[in-house]
Amino acid sequence: MDSKDQLETAIAARRDDLIALTQDLIRIPTLNPPGQNYREICDYLKQRLEAAGFTVDLIRATGALADSDTYPRWNIVARYEGGAAGDTVHFNSHHDVVEVGHGWTKPPFGGVLEDGSIYGRGACDMKGGLAASIIAAEAFIATYPRFAGAIEISATADEESGGFGGVAYLAEQGRFDPARVQHVIIPEPLQKDRICLGHRGVWWAQVETKGRIAHGSMPFLGDSAISHMGAVLAEIETHLLPLLAGKTTAMPVVPPQARQSTLNINSIHGGEAEQAEDYTGLPAPCVADRCRIVIDRRFLIEEDIAAVKAELTDMLEQIKASRPRFDYEISDLFEVQPSMTDESSPLVQSVGQAIERVLAQKAEYVVSPGTYDQKHIDRIGRLKNCIAYGPGILELAHQPDEWIGVDDMADSALVMALTLAELLPTA
Repeated sequence: MDSKDQLETAIAARRDDLIALTQDLIRIPTLNPPGQNYREICDYLKQRLEAAGFTVDLIRATGALADSDTYPRWNIVARYEGGAAGDTVHFNSHHDVVEVGHGWTKPPFGGVLEDGSIYGRGACDMKGGLAASIIAAEAFIATYPRFAGAIEISATADEESGGFGGVAYLAEQGRFDPARVQHVIIPEPLQKDRICLGHRGVWWAQVETKGRIAHGSMPFLGDSAISHMGAVLAEIETHLLPLLAGKTTAMPVVPPQARQSTLNINSIHGGEAEQAEDYTGLPAPCVADRCRIVIDRRFLIEEDIAAVKAELTDMLEQIKASRPRFDYEISDLFEVQPSMTDESSPLVQSVGQAIERVLAQKAEYVVSPGTYDQKHIDRIGRLKNCIAYGPGILELAHQPDEWIGVDDMADSALVMALTLAELLPTA
């Protein structure tokens, strides 16, 4: 048998294990925020991977954003050394999941198997991908025990909230140094026939308008920051958004609507602070002296972040020049540069060839509209040879009744195993 047949047989023999592993991972509710059960899922994976012959490190991101004694940020990195020197292929998955939300018809942490699909929060994003990478590595090692190089598997914290207690921390510790890791696959749910080369850039900022407090019965003695913010929102809607819609990229971003620059207003708050839910009184009659919005600006690889920020500042300055008593302040919250791996890299080509062998179709190259942990591997780790490839439908992420197909996981696991056979020479 050739490598495809051998690995396909090995993965088919592990189908029940793939299902059980995915269910077990879903049944550990690693909710973020606040960061529940991170140590529990790492301990589970440690036991599993040590039994498969991996050397395992449990790493707490001490001092990282959101790390605390109540909710410590635990990560796991497992390594399997081959029989000779060679490259290292690293599979990185995040183990945290977002809140459950409403509208479920299946138990969110039940891991229910029904009609070939497994349901639960994190099934698609991305515990199914984590399980597929483990099965792929175990099948490859069992089939080719004398391979050259090394395989690493990590499960990391907080990707859903920026990744600072996970991949960013590991990158700062040198875990993604190109001298020790040469290829990284992140099994995010981009669909089994797609290779995600990177992502757009992001800038989060807070814009605050300022006013003067006064009695609500005499608003003429004050100055409403909410009214000033209304002028900002109108200018964004009328002029800034059409400007951004005219900026397009050559990056193959999906969906196609995201091939332009975008801006989302995440939140708005002005005036008196909201009271606790058990407060039954009325608000005080005051003119709002502060109003804040948080913006989420997604930008393209063709754009410069300084120019991105200048667009907003220039808009606010134009309002200030024409609107009496208008004053504002911008605060940076978070920024990430766009990232895109070259299609000609050995990793991209190997995964592409494996997809064609397994699915009998050409791989589609895409770019994500939002960021994921590739940003830290690229910018902090300085490792460019990184892609996202994994099972699952992206649109199901964060939805009620989130699910992943068992056949899709098995196919993706075979693609991953064939990629290992291509990148890590076998005897």
